[in-house]
Parts: sequence; structure tokens; C-alpha cells
Amino acid sequence: MIKHQQQGLLPVAAYTSQEWFNWEMKALWGRNWHFAGMVSDLANAGDYTTVQVGAYPIFVVRGHDHRLRAFHNICRHRGTQLLRAKGRSEKNIVCPYHNWTYSLNGALRQIPEEKTQFAGQDIDKNELCLFNASVDTWREMIFVHPDPDAPSLMAYLGDVPNHVGPHQVDKLVEFEENYYEKDVKANWKILVENAIDGYHLEHLHPDTLNMYDHKKQVNQYAGKHWVFWEPLADWYKADLDNLAPYGIIDHIPEEKLGGYLYHLFPSVLITETEGSWSTLQFIPLAPDRTLIQVRTRVMPMTTSEYMSRQTKNWVAWGRRLTNQPVRNDGTDDNMATEDDPLYSGDFILEDVFACEQQQKAMLSPMYATGPAARDEESIYHFHRAILQDCPLEEWHARQAR
Repeated sequence: MIKHQQQGLLPVAAYTSQEWFNWEMKALWGRNWHFAGMVSDLANAGDYTTVQVGAYPIFVVRGHDHRLRAFHNICRHRGTQLLRAKGRSEKNIVCPYHNWTYSLNGALRQIPEEKTQFAGQDIDKNELCLFNASVDTWREMIFVHPDPDAPSLMAYLGDVPNHVGPHQVDKLVEFEENYYEKDVKANWKILVENAIDGYHLEHLHPDTLNMYDHKKQVNQYAGKHWVFWEPLADWYKADLDNLAPYGIIDHIPEEKLGGYLYHLFPSVLITETEGSWSTLQFIPLAPDRTLIQVRTRVMPMTTSEYMSRQTKNWVAWGRRLTNQPVRNDGTDDNMATEDDPLYSGDFILEDVFACEQQQKAMLSPMYATGPAARDEESIYHFHRAILQDCPLEEWHARQAR
């Protein structure tokens, strides 16, 4: 038998076990801030959005006083979830089960048939307000925390604001046509690890992310988080106006052009490029399933300006890509099919392929990982951050019961 061992800090069970998954949905998700959308999603009084924060269903609503408030999405009567998805409730929040009614500030306003159905119970409505959660904003993003007395969002972010790009998010507009969502057959941590792995960039993405100079990447830890930057490749920068798919963001100084990425622990990524600003959210669905949601902002432009930009972009890239890309993965180019993710021309599909392959391999008794490359050290940092909320000693104690 070949001698092998699990490298890294997390056991395989952290990626495959339902018990570990349930544990981290409470312990990990219950102790950190989480992305819940953009401020522009809740522009008017009564606008609300819902978010599943691990084991905690939460909604955020804008009140008549224009304040944002967050509550656990649970009726105080029978525990039914009050709201679904996104929408507007101009005056009240009404439970769909028995019509218990709450104000936008979470106070219980009305109980149907209170005098007859609850005769003699002397109900104190002040004791049955919605459970509060914490909410705050940063760079036009909304964040929530299940704990109403959570440490501040800025304390959570720590040094991250000192490392973000010069992008002025409020001057960019959402590119709704570029919204991306995909159900991936892999644990959420595998997707995060892939995203913060600088080593794989020029190997898995030789043709889809070659516009950046991966050899000059700079990255560092920021508390539980991780920040990254790499400059544009010389050939791309030389013809940037034609090659940049969304155009160039006009307020980025030339010396700061490049690819920025910061991972906000546990499962949100912000990417900032020469032409776009995006949020990537990894939403855990099961030990081996994760929903990816990507939202992108670009410079404001009319439809005709966008079409003109795309035409110029396709012509410029067409001149450069005159031949089928050749990969060094052992695949015969003549055997590649249109649905082969490694020939899709989409770096997200390439990443999904690698992550799903790793998830499958974890079921093997022979599964093991080797030493980490310099640009993979971020993964160990990520593991250490997880173990602060989910210590192995507690996991072993759970297994011994």
C-alpha cells in the first residue's frame, strides 16, 4: 500500500460530512458577517431582501425612516418564514400562515382573532417582536450578522479597506445581463480555496486569464481575510482600450490598473478589474453542493455604446486568437468537444470543473494532498480561520460521543 496522508489542516470530513456541514452552518456562519446584497437593492421604504446565513434565515428591510434593519426571518407565532426572495412590503410584514402582522421595525402589530383565539392569555405584543440581527453597509454592499450584538462590521473587515482597489462602486452601474448563477457539485470551501490559490492561475487558465501577469502577483492576509493584486500583462495593457470587454473604468489611475481580489471570510469574494467590479458569493447547499452567484458593475453606457464596445472587442480578440488554444493537460485538441469546460473559454467553468473533480476524489480512501506551493499558502490561512470557529478538538469530541 502506498504511504499517504492528508495534508493541510482540515480533515476530509470537513468537505464530505453532513455532520460537519451542519456544525459549521451554525458555528461558522453564526459568528461572522455575511454579504446580503447591494444598497441599491433596497432603495425605497418597504424594500426587502432575504438571505440564508448558514442555519439562519434573515431578511433586511428599509424602514419608513430610510434605515436598514435586519431580522431573523421567523414569525414569533409558529416560526414560519415571513418573506421570500426580494420584494416590497410598503406598510407591514404579514406572516403567510396565520396573518400575524409586524411593522417594518419588527414590532408585532396585530394578531387575528386575538380576543377569541387567545382568550385569557394576556399576550404582551412587546415581548413578541421579531428577533433582531445586525446589519451594516460598506462600499455600497449590505452585510448581516445573526447576532444583534455582533462586533462592528469595520472591526470584522480589519485591514481589508486599506488594500482594495480605487474603484468607486457608487459610480458604476449593475450589468444585469451579466448576472451569473450556477449550482456546483463541490463543497463551498473547495471553491474558496480555488479562488485564493494563486498557483493555479497560469496552469488552469492559460488562455482565459492570461491578460494578467501572474508572476508578479502580490497577496497577503488581513485578519481572517485575504487580499490579492496582480498587474496587467504587457501585451494586454498595450491594446487595453480595444481588448477590455467592458471598457476601462475612467477613475482608475494607470499605475493601479490590474486585477484585485479580496476574500471576505468565510465565503464572499470581491473582484475588481480594469473594467468591472464584481461580487462572487458561494452559498453552501449541502456538503457537496454550492450555489455560485456573481453580480457585476461596469461604467455607465448606453445600449449602442455597449454594442459598439463589444464589436470592437470581438475584432481585437479575433486578431489575437487566430488559432485554437493548445492546452498542456494531455487532452488531444482534436477530441475536445463544445461542452468541454477546459475549452469553454470561460474561466469560471474551468474552475468549476477542477473543483468538482476534487470533490469526487475526496471519496477515495487514497485521497491525499501534497505540499503547498508558495502561492497556495492562503489555503492554510483559510483553514486556520475556520478552525477558530470550528476547532478540531470539538470535532473529535463530537465524534467520540
